[in-house]
Amino acid sequence: MSAIEIRELTKRYGTLKALDNVSLEITKGRIIGLLGKNGAGKSTLMRCLLGFLNYEGSISIFGEKYKEKTLHRRIAFIPDVGCLDDRLTVEQTIQYVSSINENWVEETAQRLLAKSDLPLKKKVKGLSKGMKTKLYLILTLSIDADILLLDEPTLGLDIVFRKEFFNTILSEFYNEEKTIIISTHQVEEVEHILQDIIFIDNGKVVLAQDIDKLKSEYKIVSIPKDREDELGDVPRGLRTEMLGRVSVIVPSNMEISDADVTVPSLSDLFLMKVGGSNE
Repeated sequence: MSAIEIRELTKRYGTLKALDNVSLEITKGRIIGLLGKNGAGKSTLMRCLLGFLNYEGSISIFGEKYKEKTLHRRIAFIPDVGCLDDRLTVEQTIQYVSSINENWVEETAQRLLAKSDLPLKKKVKGLSKGMKTKLYLILTLSIDADILLLDEPTLGLDIVFRKEFFNTILSEFYNEEKTIIISTHQVEEVEHILQDIIFIDNGKVVLAQDIDKLKSEYKIVSIPKDREDELGDVPRGLRTEMLGRVSVIVPSNMEISDADVTVPSLSDLFLMKVGGSNE
């Protein structure tokens, strides 16, 4: 069953198309990575899914057309943490969020809070970014939602906390009935948990595919530089030279004798499909 169905989604800012005729079907029970360069349209897509923006086209959540009540009941969102109210204490923030969400699960909130080291009486403005993220995580995971959207949620956090963050997501939220979409530039950190990937560039979906299937279609071969002509018409822009060897992504059925072969990462495949930075 589809968790989200997007048809011909277009978002314009004047003459700029931030999203250009995007159509996607996102299956229930999957963890999906959303990968694109700065300005590619990732955050705009997230904001359309959340109903924050007007757009052309259609979005259905579990077969229902967008309705504000349905949307807020079924989708939870973890953005960067700047939207927390600095004037409230941690305790007041939790009380406020619980009071306005009909599907708040107090048992979950108390369990997560007990495992955290959040100071209940301290104001949000006095918390570190890591502590603010931990608070937002507790708030979000205490809402019984079906879909979780993560938009660069660990940006600026240290590696230990980033690992703890995603471990908490997996243990407290995810199961075969839930769907997670993660928009991130740090794809190496979440690649091992992703099942599907979406590449987006200039407002268009370049690729949407099961990761295992995608990786099975390509391989990285490495050969000595003096054998470079064996790579044929593989574009030079996709070749990496190091220590007298040339490495390149090629179709998995391409045979090159006596080559070292490895599996490409998502970053490798993104560069192949989309190219490098526009900046």
